[in-house]
Amino acid sequence: MLRSLIRPAMAGLLLAAASAHAQWQLVWSDEFNGSISPNWVFETGAGGWGNNELQYYRRENATIENNALVITAKREDFGGMAYTSARMKTQGLKTFKFGRIEARMKLPAFLGAWPAFWMLGANLPQVGWPASGEIDVMEHVNDEQKVYGTIHWQDNNGQYAQYGGNIATTVTDWHVYAVEWDANAIRWYVDGTKYHEANIANSVNGTDEFQKDFFLLLNFAVGGNWPGFNVNTAALPAKMYVDYVRVYAPAASGVSTVYQDCNYAGYAAALPEGSYTLAQLQARGVRDNDLSSLRVNAGYQVQFFDGDNFTGASVTRSGDTGCLVDQGFNDRATSVIVSKAAPAWSRQIEAEAFSAQAGVQTEACSEGGQNVGWIDTNDWMAYNSISFPTSGSYRVEYRVASAAGGTLSLDLNAGSIQLGQLGVPNTGGWQNWTTISHTVNINAGTYNVGVFAQQGSWNLNWIKLTKL
Repeated sequence: MLRSLIRPAMAGLLLAAASAHAQWQLVWSDEFNGSISPNWVFETGAGGWGNNELQYYRRENATIENNALVITAKREDFGGMAYTSARMKTQGLKTFKFGRIEARMKLPAFLGAWPAFWMLGANLPQVGWPASGEIDVMEHVNDEQKVYGTIHWQDNNGQYAQYGGNIATTVTDWHVYAVEWDANAIRWYVDGTKYHEANIANSVNGTDEFQKDFFLLLNFAVGGNWPGFNVNTAALPAKMYVDYVRVYAPAASGVSTVYQDCNYAGYAAALPEGSYTLAQLQARGVRDNDLSSLRVNAGYQVQFFDGDNFTGASVTRSGDTGCLVDQGFNDRATSVIVSKAAPAWSRQIEAEAFSAQAGVQTEACSEGGQNVGWIDTNDWMAYNSISFPTSGSYRVEYRVASAAGGTLSLDLNAGSIQLGQLGVPNTGGWQNWTTISHTVNINAGTYNVGVFAQQGSWNLNWIKLTKL
């Protein structure tokens, strides 16, 4: 928005290499739903700070209509000027470095109009302009059906420089105007279509200003150095509408993704391994008591707390969960811990390590060590003092071989608790091994585990128990 006619863009400022559209994480927004966020301050005064604008900026010219910000330019004598309007900024309250900065706006178009959505370096009070740098996300002048995106800075020689582009658009319709800004480039978009790009990699041509924090500005100027000093007063009062302003950061690759709604719907936030207080969740766009489903990478778990700073009731999930209603934790999360899941409890028992048996013998095993063989119908093996750490489902695997096929069953405490039976296939030989399994439910505790031959003619190498 600050303008100079000193010289055009430097020829050396070429387009940076194209890159894929990033995924973004909302970090701040003003939706203007009923009010203007306290993160804005209003600048008041005349002249436009070097632009020779014709209006006097007043707080009263910024209002809310139908959940949108409206800045109204008026033909009104005030403070020695013939027009009034408004200019607002986040300076001293919100600054940002890199990300996607966007606003959905509907603009006026008439002779003398100069609406803008732009950014200035947070060090402006210390270094002045243009050393602070300026990023114009969107500017429009007069009645053109066109918008502009520009950067301004102080080059390596201490001279003013600018580099801009433009695109034709119907400015009086709603559009999303955005920049995507990282350490290498700034890219300009209208409704997702890129129309301009500036290379700032390695502070080329003195662009180190754009490696620092910036604050946001919205204003609607009347006349000035760029649009000129003729104003179509018949078009006044005129309004600039802003549906929202949003700032996104690049989404970190997460090991879990949490969702606003059940069935992985609504907004989403990727969470790397770590602990997230309410403030840290909000910085990632997650609202308090607003999570309903999640996805979790294998080997990780997510613990939700209903109090801030990891206090209060909690629930832990180590797998994808389509709706937290079943866990009684829908819309309850205030803080979250994402961590590596404890390895699943597992224990392998060698078949020949029985505590007692009936009718079986051991023999050399082709897979090493020994196996139990000569198992006939009604033979059995017992393995005493096997502790199961928690109640729930366990997968039980058996390494078996058979030349005829048979059936085994599993029980606890000499058959007082029956856990089910499983067919043993014909593997084609007494030393041709395969693994069979079933899932059983066992209450936490210590038991004597029994394997019983409902139908014999099979060998057993080992048994493996895994908590699911």
